Amino acid sequence: MSFGEEREMHTATCGDCGNECQVPFKPKEDRPVYCREC
Repeated sequence: MSFGEEREMHTATCGDCGNECQVPFKPKEDRPVYCREC
């Protein structure tokens, strides 16, 4: 992977507010993901 390469983004639901957000990793069911606002 080169430094200039685009990361694959994944859609996740924020564990706090419930909004959808984009994260650069594949979210796991057993770990919460939080958006930038939270």
